[in-house]
Amino acid sequence: MTAPSALSPAPALADPTPAPAPASQGKPRITDVQWTGDHRVDLTVYSAAANDTIKVQLLLARDWHADPKARFPTLYLLDGMRARDDQNGWLLETNAADFYRDKNVTVVLPVGGQSSWYTDWRRPDNGKNYKWETFLAKELPPLLKQGWRATDVRAAAGVSMGGTAAFTLAARNKGLYRFAGSYSGILSTSTPGTPESIAIAMRDAGNFNADAMYGPPTDPAWAQHDPLKLAEKLRGMSLYFSSGNGTGADGAPTDLQAMALEVLSRSSNQAFAVELNRLGIPANAVYRPSGNHSWPYWQFENGEAWPQVQAALGVGNPKPCQTGGVIGELAPRSRALGSCVTVEYAVPGGRAQDFRGGQIFWSNDTGAQVVGGAIGGAYLGAGGPGGPLGYPTGPSRPCPAVRAGTSSSSTAPCTGRRRPARGRCAARSATSTPR
Repeated sequence: MTAPSALSPAPALADPTPAPAPASQGKPRITDVQWTGDHRVDLTVYSAAANDTIKVQLLLARDWHADPKARFPTLYLLDGMRARDDQNGWLLETNAADFYRDKNVTVVLPVGGQSSWYTDWRRPDNGKNYKWETFLAKELPPLLKQGWRATDVRAAAGVSMGGTAAFTLAARNKGLYRFAGSYSGILSTSTPGTPESIAIAMRDAGNFNADAMYGPPTDPAWAQHDPLKLAEKLRGMSLYFSSGNGTGADGAPTDLQAMALEVLSRSSNQAFAVELNRLGIPANAVYRPSGNHSWPYWQFENGEAWPQVQAALGVGNPKPCQTGGVIGELAPRSRALGSCVTVEYAVPGGRAQDFRGGQIFWSNDTGAQVVGGAIGGAYLGAGGPGGPLGYPTGPSRPCPAVRAGTSSSSTAPCTGRRRPARGRCAARSATSTPR
């Protein structure tokens, strides 16, 4: 058995978990960081505009660990009308985490904002003080740039409400994004009858009052946030918008509400395209022969739009990778890892390589070990091989049965041995060598 090839000495790794900013009263700041996987992080961000905290989930770029000095463009993926407060719908409903795993872009997934249209509301409603435009355009980007190695190169795309918002945010904040994408978004929101339709949908999704957002349908604020009315401000950007015809795949029957929303999206997209043509602004307008207001259709569109997003962000194609040495011998025996996504790279005291389903770390003292899932996230959040835990010394395995009254489950994942005195999983004592 041969060790991984000796390349250059390991560089000093950047802190894998940037410290939250000082809690200065009234300033936007990151207040909490939770690693949920080797390339997934949950941030809690204080918004001064909303005077509230907002959860933001990140899918870190492919080379985040392999190239610790690199900075990466960002792609904001916005949720739909029924956005939940626990996770972004792109993670709940699509293959986004796997799709972007080999792409060198950090994906930003704001959480929450049901019926918000990701805009600044005139007044609070239903217990929410929505100031999403300020948060997404002014507060969040500098924090990601300062602490999470983001560049000023950004794109935004969204579904339904989020698709509308991607275009509105881009138009109202010139230079914020290089690409705007809408999948089943409504791109003509002030057309007679459309504000009323939006108001009905907002009542249905969370019992929100549209008047608290922009005022009555005749209020100028509706036109001030209408992508069609703002079309001239999108000149020079890469634009992609799509809609289905309201039916399921191959014309199969679909939910009536989903059909109605998609028909509204289609008609507004066509009106928007006419306006772009009048202004001489190029865009990729896609009208599918099927497709309704649903996540399977949006997942498909996300993949179809990627080449255009990639070009706008200047992101290269995935690098060829292969495995070798001890890492190459272990990887095929761990089927959950899947294929490699990075080349082998140096870490303090050893080597590592990233795969679709986790990572392998190698050192002379511990050999090659697989780390992944939530355990892998916690390990990296604690500093990884350069932190106090050191290198993993064994694979993860189920916790053994514990005595009544303890909080551990007999089926919970555990990396390591029991502490004889208490019978609990001792992840630190078993996954690390003393440092």
